[in-house]
Amino acid sequence: MGPLDGSSADEAYLELIRGALRVCLSYKPACGQGRAGGVTLEEFQRIYREDEFYSWFGLDSPLVYAAHKAAGGMTSIYRQIGIGCQLLFHRILQDTLGLSPTDATWSYKVPTTRGKSRTLALDGRIDIDNIAKSPRPGSG
Repeated sequence: MGPLDGSSADEAYLELIRGALRVCLSYKPACGQGRAGGVTLEEFQRIYREDEFYSWFGLDSPLVYAAHKAAGGMTSIYRQIGIGCQLLFHRILQDTLGLSPTDATWSYKVPTTRGKSRTLALDGRIDIDNIAKSPRPGSG
């Protein structure tokens, strides 16, 4: 992705987060009641509307309340927000510093206790040598 102007960059960046959240759209919670009963929809919406972060993402919705009652559903939504923010950060590194996706990524493998391996990755990577070689947005 090349350099973007302000509004197209904002829309492209927001779409990274929206795309991650779309993963949760097909989730169909099996609504149930906990032992303590939990909070009412009205209480839930009041709490989430008071939190700017949750409110900005629209998490004060009755649908999100239903997913909360299904327990594991919210874990998925929070995970997807995190993934979306990670993708956003990674893209901003690329766009701002002129890095390729490969230059902005770093991962390594670690052994598991079961004799296999798993890959761990950083949200982003900035190698000084790549910055010196990369063209700056708006320079040239």
